Amino acid sequence: MALLKKITSGLERRYIVFTILSPLFMFGEVLMETTIPLVMARLVDIGIKNADQAFVVRNGLLMVAMASFSLFCGVMCGRISSLAAFGFSKNLRKKLFSHVQDFSFSNMEHFGTDSLVTRLTTDVTNVQNMYQNVIRTAVRSPIMMIFGCTMAFSINSRLALIFLIVIPVLAAVLISIVLIVYPRFKKMLEKYDHLNRIVQENLIAIRVVKSFVRGEHENAKFDAIAEDLQKTQVGAEKIVILNMPIMQLMIYACIVSALWFGGNMVIVGNMLPGELISFISYVTQILMSLMMLSRLFVMFMLSRTSLSRIMEVLDEKIEIENGKLKIENTKGEVSPALQPPVAFSATPSAGTPRNAPCDIDFQHVSFSYDKKMEHAVLSGISLSIPQGSTVGILGGTGSSKSTLVQLIPRLYEVTDGALLVGGKDVREWNVTELRQKIGFVLQKNVLFSGSIKENLRWGNENATDEELVEACKASAAHDFIMSFPNGYDTILEQGGANLSGGQKQRLCIARALVKKAEILILDDSTSAVDTATDLRIRNALRTFLPDTTKLIIAQRIASVQDADSIIVLDGGKINGIGTHDELMSNNQIYREVYESQMSEN
Repeated sequence: MALLKKITSGLERRYIVFTILSPLFMFGEVLMETTIPLVMARLVDIGIKNADQAFVVRNGLLMVAMASFSLFCGVMCGRISSLAAFGFSKNLRKKLFSHVQDFSFSNMEHFGTDSLVTRLTTDVTNVQNMYQNVIRTAVRSPIMMIFGCTMAFSINSRLALIFLIVIPVLAAVLISIVLIVYPRFKKMLEKYDHLNRIVQENLIAIRVVKSFVRGEHENAKFDAIAEDLQKTQVGAEKIVILNMPIMQLMIYACIVSALWFGGNMVIVGNMLPGELISFISYVTQILMSLMMLSRLFVMFMLSRTSLSRIMEVLDEKIEIENGKLKIENTKGEVSPALQPPVAFSATPSAGTPRNAPCDIDFQHVSFSYDKKMEHAVLSGISLSIPQGSTVGILGGTGSSKSTLVQLIPRLYEVTDGALLVGGKDVREWNVTELRQKIGFVLQKNVLFSGSIKENLRWGNENATDEELVEACKASAAHDFIMSFPNGYDTILEQGGANLSGGQKQRLCIARALVKKAEILILDDSTSAVDTATDLRIRNALRTFLPDTTKLIIAQRIASVQDADSIIVLDGGKINGIGTHDELMSNNQIYREVYESQMSEN
């Protein structure tokens, strides 16, 4: 019940009503179907035997009326159950998608995009089909069996003993099929995840595939995965398909037995011909109900696999919660109150007050993706960044520059230590309020299908056209936008595929500027633009957002050379901090990078 309540919570009232009405209509259909053979038996044994034409006509019309009512109930049940199932799947997908939206980066990495796509599509569809069959077949078949068996035993209890032999055999076969099929269906859905991952990866990187002429290689890889999936599907389905012939064999065996033994009873006068005809009808109804139940159980095993995968997502504990503060040290014990013994301090711009609303303080911060401190990628980071300062962050590949800044908006959660924004631990902030203070340009430029205006208003949905233009001029994007025939109304393809890398970067920067946040994080966001454009953007940022704290990750020293302070990361630790001149004189890593870049120029 707890599981059912969880997956149906939030279901609209009309779909709940449909779910209740569907079995009621099904009950009416089954009642008519099981009553018609009795009327038919009376028509044969009384009306036809006695040549009573009026009796035959009355009972014939009654059968037509009952069949018509049964048809009406069946149609209504089919329609209503479909509406209920579609409403259920809509609600479940909405619940899943909403839950995924709250995932941290760590939660996302736990499942993978490909697996989440499969769960939101294929798995939900499987559960939807199961839901529809439960409120139809799971109601119809047991009622049909109970009514059918009752009627059959009332007609001839000796002949009805056939069912006591057949039903246990069918039950044993069904249980065997279910036990064998379940792990195979589970493996099949895992193969679907793999297939989705390859398709998604290939389509996103189609330009790379074409530029490296790797089409044949990708085709071969896809064929191998598709064939592997096919073999897994065949392995599961070849067991499932045994269900139908075995069921049909049992049905025909029962019919032949009923005709043989029942025919002998009719000959010796122990049974009327109409009763035998009715009995055969009940045999068919009962065994067809068993067949439907067997198919339902097989579908249940497939849906059970899908349901367990869906519940894994719904039960995934959100790593980042609003207003939850629990600081633990590497031993899992609550750490003592952390004072801010700042090892390094970024110097603010002139006139910027200390302890301003959006100061950023790292207090002995460490971070590990798997929460094991022996695998920490950031260790002992102590750093104070006053509001309004511009801070550059440099470091080699793998020095965890991006991870450091992603802790600020809680895209990842601090593993040890404390990170304060505006004097308040980020774990005490409401996530939405915290992220509204931060403008972020991720290392990977992501744009969405739609117009340029629509993409820019992701930063602020209420931004005016003038504000959009102002932000685009600051990010050096206005000129290339106006070169398009439709200007700001130009439609972007998925992922901004009709833009160059530099154009996408400048639009992403403009989107962050439109937000006019108190903290602006640029994660290597000018790597695809030329140095002149990079300089133009940096100069514009000083005047466009003068009071905003700016954290700039860059590979080029020229991009951060004029920052108030520059942080040098090495191996997840702070190697040095200072102005360009200070680092040139006292930091070997910074000096070597600078000399290397100058020699290349």
